[in-house]
Amino acid sequence: MKYSLEKKENYAIFDLEEENLNSIIAPKLKSEFIFLRNEGVSHLILDLSDVKYVDSSGLSAILTANRLWKSDGLFLLAGINHGSVRKIIEISRLDTILSIEDEVTDAVKKIEEFEASASSES
Repeated sequence: MKYSLEKKENYAIFDLEEENLNSIIAPKLKSEFIFLRNEGVSHLILDLSDVKYVDSSGLSAILTANRLWKSDGLFLLAGINHGSVRKIIEISRLDTILSIEDEVTDAVKKIEEFEASASSES
């Protein structure tokens, strides 16, 4: 599985550098998500810019990440550039439960706003 990981103070950007998010990639991706969460990554952005195809295993990996960060933190999808990927997310109605931003920069902004509002509450 090819990917790049950019860690910042409050979040990480996981750029999946694969065309297919399928049953071959999904188990490895889930493991990486669990590792990052256990490592203390507060928020995660999954950049799907290179991904052209997602199957049910891929959706399961995405849902795993969503569940891992749901209790305290944000999990955001970004860079869904291919219609087939957007379509499978919409058909499965995951667009109603996942946070999806057009660009990674939009996802970063959302995390910064979340952090700002959380710090102003304390």
